[in-house]
Amino acid sequence: MAASGSAGADAGAGAGAGAGAGADADAGADADADAGAEFGGRAQVARASRRPRAAARPTGSRQAIGGDCTGSGRGTSVGMTSLAPTPIPGPAAAAAAPTAFERRFGHPPGLVILFFAEMWERFSYYGMRGLLKLYMVNYLFVAAREALQGCTKRVPPCTLVGGNPHDVLFWDFIQQFVPSRPAEAASVLYGSYTALVYLTPFFGGILADRVLGQRKTVVIGGTLMALGHFVMASERAFFLALFLLILGNGAFKPNISTQVGNLYRPGDPRRDGAFTIFYMGINLGAFLSNLVCGTLAAIYGWHYGFAAAGVGMILGLAAYIAGGRYLAEDNLTRVHEAHAELATSMTADEKRRVAALVVLCALNVVFWAVYEQQGNTMQSWSDDQTAWPVVFGFAIPSTWFQSFNPLVIIIAAPLLDVFWRWQNGRGTEPSTLTKMALGCILLGVSFVVMIVGARVVGDGRGSPFWPLACTLLLTIGELYLSPIGLSLVTKVAPARMVSMLMGMWLMSSFLGNFLSGAIGVLYTRWSKDAFFLLLTVLGVGVGLVMLAVRRPLRTAMQ
Repeated sequence: MAASGSAGADAGAGAGAGAGAGADADAGADADADAGAEFGGRAQVARASRRPRAAARPTGSRQAIGGDCTGSGRGTSVGMTSLAPTPIPGPAAAAAAPTAFERRFGHPPGLVILFFAEMWERFSYYGMRGLLKLYMVNYLFVAAREALQGCTKRVPPCTLVGGNPHDVLFWDFIQQFVPSRPAEAASVLYGSYTALVYLTPFFGGILADRVLGQRKTVVIGGTLMALGHFVMASERAFFLALFLLILGNGAFKPNISTQVGNLYRPGDPRRDGAFTIFYMGINLGAFLSNLVCGTLAAIYGWHYGFAAAGVGMILGLAAYIAGGRYLAEDNLTRVHEAHAELATSMTADEKRRVAALVVLCALNVVFWAVYEQQGNTMQSWSDDQTAWPVVFGFAIPSTWFQSFNPLVIIIAAPLLDVFWRWQNGRGTEPSTLTKMALGCILLGVSFVVMIVGARVVGDGRGSPFWPLACTLLLTIGELYLSPIGLSLVTKVAPARMVSMLMGMWLMSSFLGNFLSGAIGVLYTRWSKDAFFLLLTVLGVGVGLVMLAVRRPLRTAMQ
């Protein structure tokens, strides 16, 4: 369905999911309207002569962005949007009448297209990521290999097959820079790959903002990623496949996210809710990915799992191209049509807001370094020290563990929204930066579960309760930080730099993932409880620092 040329069918399905995620009263519409107005007011290219001035320059105070992004916290809750406002078109068509779809579902059909495109892209990314470390440890970089993922843990265990790691192109060179033990080398390579995936979006954002525009850049990125997944079928070309995936993600990721914001005119109170629906698409794809890719790798072999990830990417790209007429114009296109020039320097106000984003990104580095252990050392715990049940003769693959995090997000996001709206009604809802600090603290506290689990399980195998309970708490922390951050960037960033600054926001994940790989090496060198204690200290520590600096950051963003 996602690949269908019928946008109406896709729109109906996606908007139904969006309605479930966002059918809440907009407690923060007033703050968000002013925040968005400031965002639009500073976009110098928005005053195209072909649009009425009233549509291009809505009223609103600049100070409101502080209330929305870092003040009262209203309008930033997950799902906090109304599905029954008078629909307001996006900035690319500010004077256009709302469509019948928009009047019915409260959001433009372009959101559904982006929902499905991102869902399938994340299906491909997380499906491959869930297999990556296990593939390197148990197959690619060892001479005695598991032909099927996890087959040596079954009863009876499978027979290992022979292989030569030195057949992999560039391995002899790269081996000089990683630890000699396969598990430690895999941890460093996993962290490096997931880090670079979040470095290249910075440059992909610049490419879109200055040269190609968001749409062309997304298509190029999706094509490169699909190629990368299929090249993974060749063991010899493993590093070439990773290179294609890194480049493709850099072009795709920041520019699909910024197009969500472009669907809404400045001041539209639905923007936060739109990002929540979009975030649900991310996690729906992540939830399905390991159920499909992990199962194929366990039953038929590693390469079937990687091929399924490639198919997912093609479906996402097809959905995007088929629904292109429902998307907003690129920022670059609007500049050209208005015969305007991009400003080359920032105002003092813009510099202050960008500096605040930089500080926030720096603090996020530690969050992502700890968070990304779920795909690194937590996956190793899931594979080596967890006794997964057998259901009707089917042994649940350890890779299914990676689907628990997105499942919790899908369930918990609307529940958290209810909770935040309840707090808002009592005047106790935390500000955006306070929520993000609490998210870091919850992340650190989640690994207390693993400290206890490590002492209970020892060197054997234990209950799935330990990794699942840890992930449950970790995911609540994620919901307090991640989706709000995406919306925050589109409001605080100068419009002409929004894709680049979205890339900068993702760059915090680059540094965090790189640090995650370095920290992961300690998993095999330290005792397990000491390792998880380190993660607890890092998560709680950065949360406390964020609480300490939230007031000056709020002032800078106003």
